[in-house]
This record gives sequence, C-alpha cells and structure tokens, in this order.
Amino acid sequence: MEEKEKNSGIVPEQKSGKAIDAESRLSLNDDREAKDFFERVKNKLQNVNQWKDYAGNISATFQLIDERGQEVQRPAQRGDYFKIDIPGPGSESGKGYDWVQIEDVVDKSTSEGEIFGFRVRPVDNPLGEKDDVAHFYSKDSTSSFLVERRGNLVTASVHDRNTKPNEDAESTIDKIRDAVVGAAGVMTFSKVQWQNLTDGLVKR
Repeated sequence: MEEKEKNSGIVPEQKSGKAIDAESRLSLNDDREAKDFFERVKNKLQNVNQWKDYAGNISATFQLIDERGQEVQRPAQRGDYFKIDIPGPGSESGKGYDWVQIEDVVDKSTSEGEIFGFRVRPVDNPLGEKDDVAHFYSKDSTSSFLVERRGNLVTASVHDRNTKPNEDAESTIDKIRDAVVGAAGVMTFSKVQWQNLTDGLVKR
C-alpha cells in the first residue's frame, strides 16, 4: 500500500483516527490488453452515478453534483460533489444525504504504467444554508479512489485516511446520528462498501 500511495501523491498521511484500505486486482494476458482494461476501469471509476451497480445492493447510492448544485451525468472531475444516500438515517444538515467534494485528481503515467484517481473530503451541503459538515465522518477524513496499471496488472483501490466520526454537527439529531453511523462506518461499513466497489470495478 505504501508504494502505491507514494506513487499517486494523492493519499494523505495518516495522522489520527483510522486508516481503511480496500484493493482488488486483475492480471491480464499482456500489456496491451491491460492498457485497454485500465481505460475501462478508469471510466467506471469516473462514472460515480453507477457505483451502486458495481458494488451491489448493500451499497450506498451516489449522485454526482456539479459546482452549481446540479445533478450531472458525466465523468467526475475536480470540484464536483457526491450526494450520498447511505443505508439508514440520513444527515439533517445534508437534507437526508451525506456530502463530499472532489478536492484533488491524479492522472499520470509512470515508468511502469499509469495511475488515475481522486480524493474526496466531507463538506457542507452545497444546497443548504448552514456552515455544517454534512457527513458522518469529520472534515479531516478523506477517501482516495485509485486505478493503476503496472505492466499487465490492473488494480483498483480505496484509501480512507484520518477517519473518525463527525463530532462537530450543530443539531442534536445529527450529533447522535453521526456518532452512531460514523462509528459503524469506521468499524465495518466503509471497508465492506469499498471492497465491494473495488471488486466491482475490476470485474470483467
């Protein structure tokens, strides 16, 4: 994991809370086939609105929202938001949803292949009026989504860093909800969610 994170330059240093990693890989017959497969997995990663289809029924539902607050059907890009509907109670400040924003993107070739990905962070509801992080994780938490090709090996991975429940919610309802859901996310949900997603991304 450390070498992948170093190569991507997008996964933050782990300082507090919990680190959660999920990874799935597929070895192809040769570099040419792997290059084609890498492009397909890259496109699937950018197709955020279909993540539930890749991850299965227990997954959260993700909707891509642009910087103007409009639902969009296109590849994800820097500045976009994810409106997330998780199984269970939603965020009051998020109008029933959890929100993250893409704050950084990596897209480069390396000496051994290629790497693409982006990092998201919990944010305020862009459609709301409150300055209040609308997510069960704190604003220090991040999730980095990567797809990498090294030779004939293609890998999809997710790296949560500094993950901890959001303790700064304004409303009492959200404080309770974020404590319960955030703790469950740290313990089990995020790992299962992301492992199912990476498995689905590299599924042929």
